[in-house]
Amino acid sequence: MQTHSIHDSRPEAMADVPGVCELPLTRAVVQYRDGHEIDMPGGRIQDVGLAVVLEGRYAAQAEVIDVGSAEVKRLDLSGELVVLDWVYEPTLDHLNALVRETAQGGDRSALQRFCFQVGLRVLERSGYGPLTRSTLLRVGFRDICRDLDLHDGTSVRIELGARRIVRAHLDYDGNALVFRTPTSAVDPALEAALLEAFPAADLRRIVPVDPAATGGCQVRFPLPLDLAELRGQMGAIRRGLYALFERFEPGRHRSVREVVTTFGARATLARIRDRRAPAATRPIERAVAAAEPATEAERPAVAHEGTVH
Repeated sequence: MQTHSIHDSRPEAMADVPGVCELPLTRAVVQYRDGHEIDMPGGRIQDVGLAVVLEGRYAAQAEVIDVGSAEVKRLDLSGELVVLDWVYEPTLDHLNALVRETAQGGDRSALQRFCFQVGLRVLERSGYGPLTRSTLLRVGFRDICRDLDLHDGTSVRIELGARRIVRAHLDYDGNALVFRTPTSAVDPALEAALLEAFPAADLRRIVPVDPAATGGCQVRFPLPLDLAELRGQMGAIRRGLYALFERFEPGRHRSVREVVTTFGARATLARIRDRRAPAATRPIERAVAAAEPATEAERPAVAHEGTVH
């Protein structure tokens, strides 16, 4: 696939970054954003934006393999970079051996399974946090797209009517589900449906700067504080999209439901253990909180006359 252009110069890894020592990136596990992110919101369905650097002596021309698609790419990693972890030398050797076997006509599924296993273990070892949140969101939404609308992009297409197709993709950095409409015109039917499908989320209308640009809506979710909350958000997104299918495409809703019921929903995030999970929490309803009397421990101390403090 088309990636960043290869520069004529071959700077040493990280040597072109001021104030940073030379550090070969070989064996690093990095997050990356490829050119396809611009043309295809949400990215390709095969990729997860997490890669192992196979050859990183030259940062501007690093050879990496995406752990989702198991495709080898050449990327420019000389700019801002997030290194999540490092794989061991034997792991890198095995990866290179599988890449060579696949290039010679071997079984590609072995490479794909091993790459994805490496990615899951890295995410599990790194734990849930600001650096891994966007990748985990992408992995979870990727499962939803594969169950509901499998195609080249990590998005879900919904037909509202004749030539009224909206595409829903997840903004991994902003944690918002974005529904893009064909035109900049306001779509009352879509907005009403989104309010019913996602009652707990913050719904915003996208106001294009250019009248010729596309419009749509944002369904904003609160920031998940741990992996359990992120899994819960993926469940809410899945249920909301099901509700939209049922409203606008009932036939498609039935067929998708039958397939998912028969084979089961994909749940990659369930394979990742959260070793640093915080204490469980639950929401407090305002009416319940106002009605419940305070316990002795919760009541403030009352000063009485004659009491020495």
